[in-house]
Amino acid sequence: MMVIAPNTDSEFTEIRAIALEVWPKTYGAILSEAQLHYMLNMMYSVASLQQQAQEKKHHFILLKVDGKALGFASYELNCENTGMTKIHKLYVLSTQQGKGLGKRLIDYIAQEASQNHDKALYLNVNKNNPAQFFYQKLGFTVFKEEVIPIGNGYVMDDYVMKKDIE
Repeated sequence: MMVIAPNTDSEFTEIRAIALEVWPKTYGAILSEAQLHYMLNMMYSVASLQQQAQEKKHHFILLKVDGKALGFASYELNCENTGMTKIHKLYVLSTQQGKGLGKRLIDYIAQEASQNHDKALYLNVNKNNPAQFFYQKLGFTVFKEEVIPIGNGYVMDDYVMKKDIE
């Protein structure tokens, strides 16, 4: 049985495990090993995840099948008072990709956004990440590009993609 529910683990154990499995496979050919480790620590340390959830009001959700966490996402309703929901993170275990789980997470977020009266979803995706084609398939379009300094001389070179919701 598949369930999508808010994360209740203050240590983010399952979310961190999925990130540690997926990130090297997703970004290993895109980022240097040093940048990969820097970003994982910056975004996925327990303290960082707690700050994202508590101070930045990011909602973390887990997708589980038969009790096993296979994917997660985080999102922010009415991000920066734009009337849009920002998807900050969306990852599915490598062995489970291509099975519609990412779409299920996005559908869940779209429903939450709609109930919050937000008019669109948006997200950042690395310009070299093949996930951009997954988002295009779901109706997201590139509406701008961003280069975001993240410290240590590193940047995120991203497309910002958007999808209107009913």
